[in-house]
Amino acid sequence: MQNKFSTRMLAEIGVAVALAVVLNFLKLWRMPQGGSISLEMLPILVIAFRWGVGAGMFSGLAYGLLQLMFGAYIIHPIQLIMDYPLPYMVLGAAGMFKIRKDEIIKPLKMFWAVVVASALRLIVHILSGVIFFGSYAPEGQNVWVYSTVYNATFLIPTTIITYIVLIIVMKALEKK
Repeated sequence: MQNKFSTRMLAEIGVAVALAVVLNFLKLWRMPQGGSISLEMLPILVIAFRWGVGAGMFSGLAYGLLQLMFGAYIIHPIQLIMDYPLPYMVLGAAGMFKIRKDEIIKPLKMFWAVVVASALRLIVHILSGVIFFGSYAPEGQNVWVYSTVYNATFLIPTTIITYIVLIIVMKALEKK
């Protein structure tokens, strides 16, 4: 794992963040109160796998802050943090996993890295939903259940699709 941000790393992060923004506009499904199925996590995860946790978290932070320029819904400063930079920063945790053995990518290890990173993102979204959007829950429904189901509805398919595409992308990068 590298601590120093090299020129190459910063260039890749810049391209990845820009690509995440573009992929966010190509939504497969949009939820009524926010959240969507897209490949926006893909470039951040690639950076995490290539450069480690720090670079992955930095990519997620940059992407989350850029999202504020494209139709952010903000009701409180803490909610802003919990809905934009923080959920994408935690995707950098995927960089903790060693997905290569003898320079060959191990899909099962990558699967668990993506699941853990996505679960961390889900936890942040659930907390935001409970704290700031609990009033959207139908009367009599537990806000924790509502927030979990709502956020899992878009994040589980996003994780599955991202993982499938990530295998292809990382295998292609492996050959370079």
